[in-house]
Amino acid sequence: MNDWEEACAYALSLPGVEMASWWGSMCPKINAKGFMAPGREKGSFALSVTTPEKEILFETDPKTFWQTDHYRNYPMLLVRYGTDNRERIELYIQRAWWDRLKKPQHMAAGTEERP
Repeated sequence: MNDWEEACAYALSLPGVEMASWWGSMCPKINAKGFMAPGREKGSFALSVTTPEKEILFETDPKTFWQTDHYRNYPMLLVRYGTDNRERIELYIQRAWWDRLKKPQHMAAGTEERP
C-alpha cells in the first residue's frame, strides 16, 4: 500500500464495505463498524487487529507494523505505507473485515473460516 487511497480501494473491494464517517474521518466500514482509519501519524494508517496478532506483527515486521502510545492499549496498530509486504497487509485488512461480519454474511460470502 502506497497511500490511504490505495488501502481504502483494497478494503472497498471486499463484499459489503462502504466508506462512512468514523472518528471524524471517512473510513471503510462493514455493518457500521470501522476497521481501519487514516493514521494520526504521517505515512501510516491504523488497522484493527487482535492483541495476539499485534504482538506477532511487531516482532516479525517492525518496518511495516508499529504503534504509538495512542494505540498501545487498543486493538489497532499502525501500518507504514510503501513497504514490501502488500500481501500481508491485505491479509490483515481481510481479517479485520471478516471479524466484523455477521455469521450469515460469512456463509453468504463463503468465508466461514477466518482468512
